[in-house]
Amino acid sequence: MINKSPPFGQPNPRDRIDPGEFDQFRQFLEDACGISLGDNKQYLVTNRIRRILEENNLHSFGELVKVLKQGFNRKLREQVIDCMTTNETFWFRDIYPYEYLRNTLLPQLMVPNNRMFGPIRIWSAACSSGQEPYSISMMVEEYKRLQMGNLSRPVQVIATDLSSTVLEQARKGEYDRLSVIRGLTEDRLDRYFDKLSDNTWRVKSAIKERIEFRPMNLMDSYAVLGKFDIVFCRNVLIYFNAELKRQILQKIHASLRPGGILFLGSSEGLAGVADLFEMVRCEPGIVYRAI
Repeated sequence: MINKSPPFGQPNPRDRIDPGEFDQFRQFLEDACGISLGDNKQYLVTNRIRRILEENNLHSFGELVKVLKQGFNRKLREQVIDCMTTNETFWFRDIYPYEYLRNTLLPQLMVPNNRMFGPIRIWSAACSSGQEPYSISMMVEEYKRLQMGNLSRPVQVIATDLSSTVLEQARKGEYDRLSVIRGLTEDRLDRYFDKLSDNTWRVKSAIKERIEFRPMNLMDSYAVLGKFDIVFCRNVLIYFNAELKRQILQKIHASLRPGGILFLGSSEGLAGVADLFEMVRCEPGIVYRAI
């Protein structure tokens, strides 16, 4: 194998980003998935893209931008989007949304009346490697235990993400030790996971079976997903510009049933669509009810 690294002491062209090429890359990413990169993100891009350049025998960032602009290499396009959209996640993030789901929303939605019938539908948008939808399903299971094993309505969880790589990982439901210790108690680990080895745990089938994983770009139409009672779209909007945030929130509102609940991240707000939602304080957090 020929070593294509530069001679010792010389800079690697894969680590250099021309400002004009960086602007073109930012435009590609925003057009493809809505993510807005700041002016100071060259170092982040360099770190994430370097492996892709090497795997595809591309010798510089400029060469990558040229191939992306041509639009013929679908695999490369997906690789770039995957590496730029894979974000850190963990179990029961901020905890209050899950406790509010188990203690308040599920009891309310389980009460039969003329307006509510069929399954309770929950959407986990931008689900990454699956910790959020599995956490939701565990809360449903805990509520079920409180009801002596009975649910008056079944619960369906639709989990979506743009990245095909993390969706495949999420479907498998297998996690290493570093992943399971981030937010999981020992009791929940024992109750909801099967231990496959000293370093691998798999989510039990009872938790997995109520979740359906689907590819979804938040810039596309949500009509194919149907209507939801609850939407988790947490720590996602921070990556979009103001106009895209507004459009996404408008589409989420349209996907919610009347009175449906939206969970956002703790640092996120309604971004120009406050007239579509009512703020509900659930101490210590806030949720939003569709008007």
